[in-house]
Formats: sequence, C-alpha cells, structure tokens
Amino acid sequence: MKELAEIWSELLGLPPDEIPHDVGFLRLGGDSVLAVRMSALVRKRLGVALALSDVRVETTLDDLAELVRRHASGGAPATRALPLTVTPRPDPHAEFPLLPLQQGYFVGQQDGWELSYDSAHYYLDYALTGVDGDEAADALADAVERLAAHQPTLRARVTSDGRQHVLPADAPGAVPQVRVYDLREASPGEIATALRDVRQEMSTHGPDPTSGPGIDVRLTLLPGDEGRLHLGLSLLLFDGWSSSVLSRDLLTFAADWNAALPPLDIHFGDYVTSLADLPATEAWQADRDWWWSRLDTLPGPPALPLAADPQEVRPVTMGNREHRWSAGSWAALRRQCTDRGVTPSTAMLTAFGVVLARWAGHRRMLLNSLQLNRLPIHPEVQRVVGAFAATMLLPLDLAAEATFAELAAAVQATSGEHAAHNLITGVEVGREVARRRGSWRPVGPVVFQSVLGVDAAMGGGPPEEAGPLGQVVASDYFHQLRTPQVAIEVRCFELGPEMVAVFSLVEELFESDQVTAAFDEFVALVDALADGSGWDRLPGLPGTPEPAPGGGLRLGLLPEPAVRHREGPPAGDLEQAVADVFEELLEVPVLDRAADFFGLGGDSLLAVRAVVRLAKEAGASVPVREFLSDPTVAGVAAVVRARLGDQR
Repeated sequence: MKELAEIWSELLGLPPDEIPHDVGFLRLGGDSVLAVRMSALVRKRLGVALALSDVRVETTLDDLAELVRRHASGGAPATRALPLTVTPRPDPHAEFPLLPLQQGYFVGQQDGWELSYDSAHYYLDYALTGVDGDEAADALADAVERLAAHQPTLRARVTSDGRQHVLPADAPGAVPQVRVYDLREASPGEIATALRDVRQEMSTHGPDPTSGPGIDVRLTLLPGDEGRLHLGLSLLLFDGWSSSVLSRDLLTFAADWNAALPPLDIHFGDYVTSLADLPATEAWQADRDWWWSRLDTLPGPPALPLAADPQEVRPVTMGNREHRWSAGSWAALRRQCTDRGVTPSTAMLTAFGVVLARWAGHRRMLLNSLQLNRLPIHPEVQRVVGAFAATMLLPLDLAAEATFAELAAAVQATSGEHAAHNLITGVEVGREVARRRGSWRPVGPVVFQSVLGVDAAMGGGPPEEAGPLGQVVASDYFHQLRTPQVAIEVRCFELGPEMVAVFSLVEELFESDQVTAAFDEFVALVDALADGSGWDRLPGLPGTPEPAPGGGLRLGLLPEPAVRHREGPPAGDLEQAVADVFEELLEVPVLDRAADFFGLGGDSLLAVRAVVRLAKEAGASVPVREFLSDPTVAGVAAVVRARLGDQR
C-alpha cells in the first residue's frame, strides 16, 4: 500500500500520508491519461502488469491494492492477462508490419478513401525569443541528429506495399536534415510573406516516410533575437503522445550540447513485433467476441447536413475553429468535473455529442475516438516514439430528458466499458462493420480527440528554455492537420495553464455558418460547465433517437454504389489473372468472378498490395480508390481493362 500511495502522490501532487484509501482516483484529481501512467508505474516499480481495462478513474487506493495483490498472487482474472514480452529484435533494421491505424493512414495516402490526402500529417510552428542567431541552427541540427540516434523512429521508412523499417543511423538520408531561413535582416513584409509560404508548403506537403524522413524540422531566424520552430510530423509514424515526447527530447538536446537521456531498452519495432502473439491470447479473443456481438446494432455517424458528397471533394487542408479558455476557466472546469465525478475529457466529449445531436437532429450516433493505446507490456513503452495510437468506435445514446450531468455520467460509463475492450481497435471494428453493411464509405468520419492531462502524465509541461534556441513561447503557435477519412473532429489539449479546443474539418463538406454556429454553441456549453450553471440543465436534445430519412445530403445517409456482376467462373485471361492475385494474397480459392475482395477476408492494406501486384502482372496501374469502389474480380478486371485501353 505504501508504494501505491507514493505513486499516487507523484501523479496527483498530494502527500502520500494524506491520500484517503476510499476515495476514487478521479475525485483526487486524476483522469484517464494519468491512469495510463499509473499502470506503467505500477509495472515498473512493483513488477505487476495491469491491463488498461483494470484501472478505472473511479478506482480507490484500496481497490488498486487489492487488484495488485490478486495479480501478484496469480488470482487476477486470466481473461485480461497479456502474456506478451517485448524484447529487442535480433535485427533492429528488419521490416515489421504497420499497426491498424497506420494502415488506414497509408491507404489514405494512396488516395484510397474519400477525404484522402497525399500525406497524413500534423504541422506546427511556435515562437522563440532570446535566440542566439549564430548558434541556434547548429544546436538544432545537432539535437535532431542525437534525437534520431535516441529514437530510431525518426529514421523509419514505409515500403510501397505497406511495411516499415528503420534505416541505420549512417545510411544516406537516414537522419532528417534541418532547414534554416535567416530573415534577421528582412523587412516586416518580407517576413510575413516568407512565413506564409513556409506554412503553406509544410501544411500541404507534409513529410512522407514512403520517400524520406517522416519528420520535417525547420527554423526561421527573425530580427530582435526572435525565431520560429517549424515541425511537420507524419501521422504514419508519430501519434500525439509521441509528438510530446519528441518535442521534449528535442528541446532537451538543443538546450545542452552535452545532454544525455536515459537509453531505451526497446523501440517501436520491438513493441509491434511482440503484438504478433496478441490474437492467440484469451484477452484478445474475448475482446473480439465482445465487439463482434455488438456490430449489427451500432448506429451510424451523426447525420450532419452536407454541402457536398465526400466522394466528390478533394480537400487540401482541414479548416479550424479554435477557442482558448483562460487558466481560471480551465481550473474552474476541472473543479466542476471533479465534483460531478467525471473527467474533463468526458465533459468535452459529452458537450460535443450534445452539439452534434442538435445539429444532426437525432440523439443516437457513432463517434470515432482517438486513444493512446500503449499496452503496458513493458516499463519503457511510455518513453518510446512511434505510432501507437488507435481509434475506438464509441456509440452515444443521449437520453432526451436527462440533465447534462446525467448525460456525462452515462457517456463516461459507456466510454469506460468500450475502452476496457481495447485490444480490438476501431480500425479493425470499422472494417468488419463496413463488410457487414456492404459499405465502402468511412464508418466513423466524426472524431473526438482529447489529450487533456498529458502534461501531468509526463511529469510536467515541456521545457521552456532551449539553450541557443532561446525560450519557447508555446502560446504563440500556428497549426494545421490532414487526417484521412475524417469529416470533422474536435481536439482538446492543454496549453500551459490554459485549455484549447479546435474543430478541424473539411470545409468543403459543410455550410460555413452551420459550422460556426455549432462551434459557438460548443464554446457556450463548456463555459456554462465551467461556471457551474450548465450541469443541471436539460440540453434540449431532439426527440427522435434516429435520423429521419430525406433532407438532402447527410453524413452517414449517403448513397452506396450498387455493384452487381454476373456470377460464374472468371471470364477470360484478365479476370483469371485478377483472381490469381486475390488467391495469392488472401490464401483462399477464388472461383467466382463476382467474389468480393473484402468478403473473402481482405482489408485495405492488402488491397494496396493487390494494386502493386496487378501493376506487375497485368501491366496497368489501378488507382486504389477505383479498386475499393468495386473490389470484385470482375470489377477490378474492368478497371485494368480500361487502364490498358487508355495506355494504348
């Protein structure tokens, strides 16, 4: 019990002897992100591996002590045991598979989905003051080089058929190169133009690990010892937690030429390789059965009115609506959440759900939530940079006559229940849902993402002093996101003592005034939660749980193409060649020209590999999107035939 109290003391900032044993982690100031950190510390210090589903925010110190005791004595439920061991791979440069969300981003970069981009990435720049213009560029380049040695994911590449590997540190082009723009003598107009141009370039042409480094680091030197640090991060390689780890490590190296971080015993490839044994575990099979038993009753996404069919839109970047809450308002919201027994992330998710329900005109909907999903199977998992994140499909069923507090409590229970079955990711669930529904459109295009609490889970905010780079002014920033298959998402994060929420969306899909009205409503609702007036109100939700038919273009109610082919054996050499490719990749007999690639067990990554193989076998390059629109033997053969005709 003493060791557990010390862990809680470290996480919550409370004296260990003053922590009550019968009060929940949430009531004492914890949240779901800190609960992840708690699991990691319990494993590291006590040698007890707790599943993420074991530790809830409602857990008391007594509950945790009993859980640890049962695990240590072998009395914990075997269904949640994860008998996986992460060890360094014999060849650290050998290829290893992409995780499910990585696969989704990879296919998106091939223009496989509606709402695709040629690079899935996040761009950010922020201000620096007190920059040593003569030393900053060399310090940053040195920091990147040392970071690439410490975190091998900076040297990762993705192959054309969807696998990943890490280049040796001395391989040509392995280490990302820093670009520097020296504008110390430039005029204000020249500076404004230069910053606009670099932001435009880095926002619309992100780093692509299929052809080079997955990170782009640049530095702009400005008059008056000021500057800006520019970062482009490929979502194929780096998740949100990794972005924070990477930024901290980079600034630590930049601040001190002699800085040394504790070496890592494992890296991302070791973790991914260890997951190969996951499907053989009872825990994974139980989670699959749990999800599969619910798939046929999952609702669709909120039926938001659309200005255009997503199939016809080719977005370049996502637009943003953004609001920042002051330190006082953010602190007040946290206190209100603690008093109500919900996490701040739950409050924001519920507010988003309420706004979506009013906008869409119905109360039952499916959202997509981004999760950290770093399984606690090694003590150093939290320190490793990589694309660990996963999505989780989350059905909301908002009661019409419930107060906001009652809605939030229900949402927290639902979210906790679904997160307890996190061994099957949202991408995998979505594939099965799409297969059963015969749909090729995104299953969860409306996303909620919260990293509230990450700074506390990492032991404090990022460094503010960066040596020759000067002082970081994190509040002065510019950012841009490009995420495939996402129509709209809300992102919630902390900025020092403040909180920020952003609606990122494909602007072409929605009427601008509707988005603005929804965002203003969201901000007003959160304001009312912070001052306490919004919790006991009835939010005024629509009376109907399901979307009514009609009403023009609406998300989740869009038409699906009716593709029908005459059944029978493959007709001609070309259809037989396609059938042979299907057979080779799926390892099943393909005897019917109407056989569907996904119905036979394929997925989007295998579809990309099929396209690569067809280009070699048939001599024609089939666009991934056209393959996915009619993934039958006859349909793919027809696309190949048309492509061959075009080439002639």
